[in-house]
Amino acid sequence: MGETVKLPIGIESFEEIRTRGFYYVDKTGLIGELLDNWGKVNLFTRPRRFGKSLNMNMLKYFFEYGCDSALFAGLEISGEKRKCEQYMGKFPVISVTLKGVSAGTYGMARNMLCSVIGNEALRFRFLAESDRLDEEEKERYRQLVTIGTGGEAQFIMSDDVLMDSLLTLCRLLHRHYSQKVILLIDEYDVPLDKAQQYGYYDEMVSLIRNLFSQSLKSNASLEFAVLTGCLRIAMSSAGRHMESIFSGLNNLNVLSIVNIRFDEYFGFTDREVREMLKYYGLEAYHETVRTWYDGYQFGNAQVYCPWDVVNYCAELRSDGQAFPRAFWMNSSENDILRKFLQEARPGTRRELEDLVNGEGVVKRINQELTYRDLYENTDNLWSVLFSAGYLTQRERLDTDTYRLVIPNQEIRQIFIEKILEWFREEAGKDILKLNAFCMALAKGDAETAEKYFCSYLMKTISIRDTGVWKNRKENFYYEIFLGLLGHQEEWYVKSNVQSGPRGILADTWYSDILVESEEESLGIVIVVRYSEEGDPENMEKRCGEALEQIERMDYEDRLRENGIEKILKYGFACHRKKCRVKCAKKLLT
Repeated sequence: MGETVKLPIGIESFEEIRTRGFYYVDKTGLIGELLDNWGKVNLFTRPRRFGKSLNMNMLKYFFEYGCDSALFAGLEISGEKRKCEQYMGKFPVISVTLKGVSAGTYGMARNMLCSVIGNEALRFRFLAESDRLDEEEKERYRQLVTIGTGGEAQFIMSDDVLMDSLLTLCRLLHRHYSQKVILLIDEYDVPLDKAQQYGYYDEMVSLIRNLFSQSLKSNASLEFAVLTGCLRIAMSSAGRHMESIFSGLNNLNVLSIVNIRFDEYFGFTDREVREMLKYYGLEAYHETVRTWYDGYQFGNAQVYCPWDVVNYCAELRSDGQAFPRAFWMNSSENDILRKFLQEARPGTRRELEDLVNGEGVVKRINQELTYRDLYENTDNLWSVLFSAGYLTQRERLDTDTYRLVIPNQEIRQIFIEKILEWFREEAGKDILKLNAFCMALAKGDAETAEKYFCSYLMKTISIRDTGVWKNRKENFYYEIFLGLLGHQEEWYVKSNVQSGPRGILADTWYSDILVESEEESLGIVIVVRYSEEGDPENMEKRCGEALEQIERMDYEDRLRENGIEKILKYGFACHRKKCRVKCAKKLLT
């Protein structure tokens, strides 16, 4: 076997992958199915990091004039000779991505949109000299590419020019080539998401609606259009906001994560992942990759997140001992979980417990929300979590009702870490209660410490003795402890055994928490054990085992070496939202 090709981390250029030695998972079957089943305007909605941009770039290279057929040699579409002869390299293509149109103000976002469209128009400089266009048409083209002369040179389209820009470019290309145009718009909803976050939503909705209405509705120069995004943005369900950017568009073909058609073309199938692992000699890691990154159900297809698989394979190639981790943590919009937790009612938190413990919840999903409505109530947030990939379907009960689950270990870890982050913030709001808990620990008052810790457990999720958690349950309670004790700025808090790169879901568990207070010459040792049964007898037994571990591991001597004079040793036993606390009999030394 020759030298292996590189893994395409963060590369969304089909041409670069095919010509510069990168591994490519063949998704060109999308082209054939699109040609067999296309609508005038096709909208693919998928979560972030599932290959939308690469697929859009692939479509551009296939359809656009000047196509290099060698890019598709050996790929699935090359076997469909008739379609290649009829469609490959036969169209003018306009391709824009709106993922970069994100700014803190409407003016800045508008400038970014002008830049995106202006730079795409510059690819067709020949239009300025085309003998198939009259002077008025050439002037319209120049209005798309005119750059100002101010301090920061930028495209200076008027509102009318900007709103007509994609339609204008379609008409000019159609006129020049005598061939209708294919229009590709990637991540169409990013500008609306950012506008809602920063408070200029109405202005951006108006701009995008007019831009799309002009180019997608009654555009005689359009062969067909393909759009991608995370959500379908429609009229408010309450009818209050006439903000649908697709208003009046009767030719919209929506292909969401619940549709069977095209279900395999965004995300990696198990077969594709096995082939990749085999190619790189990583077959032994298949079960780990499956557990962490598989589990998404799009239509009838079970798929992996491509971003995660490629990144983890890259780490394994350089370090065969690399642990899987949550690559989504730094790449996706995890703030939605924070908002969900803030809005969650007690009943909702119970449903979160079911999800984190590997069970499902039944919810009605609304796939036609507006960004204005996303955070309006908890019911809408369930729909957003589903559309954004934090939850996936396991059963469709009726047209809009699904049994939802957390798809895999990666997303479960993100849920837990965000839950703990939220818990630490909530606990920190009640300083009097927090100080009372810490004071009870410092005084050796096990009964009061138990009362406060149980009250904290009631406010967060519980961990059940399920196969999802195995021997990871103690980690969760240690994280709660660390979150509480971390608010005591005068205490030095240390966990002696970390759980490693896999975080709080790791197979290893924290052995202890050591607290030192130099001012009081006080040391506190805490060991937590999980009680599977949860009955008083077993809770007492587990507390005793925790205290025995403290003696066996010589934690007391370690604190003495640091000059600590008073040492308190605690055994905590936890079961879901119950706890039992015992303090060692010999408290002062």
